[in-house]
Amino acid sequence: MARNEILDEIYAAREELLAEHGGDVHAYVEAARKRALASGRPVAAPKQRTMRSTGAAVDAGSESESR
Repeated sequence: MARNEILDEIYAAREELLAEHGGDVHAYVEAARKRALASGRPVAAPKQRTMRSTGAAVDAGSESESR
C-alpha cells in the first residue's frame, strides 16, 4: 500500500506536540486550554448536550403496518 505523505506529516506533527508534553495527551490539552484563555480572545463554551429520545428513530415495520 502506498504511503500517504499528508497523513505522515500529520502524524509527525502529533508526535512532536505530544513529545513536548511528555507524551501525555491530557497535559497537552490543558496547556492548549491555558494558552487559549491567556490569549484574551473569546472562547466558546457550548452547552453540554444530552442524549434524549426525539422519537425520530421509528421501527420501519410499524410505519408500514399503520397504513
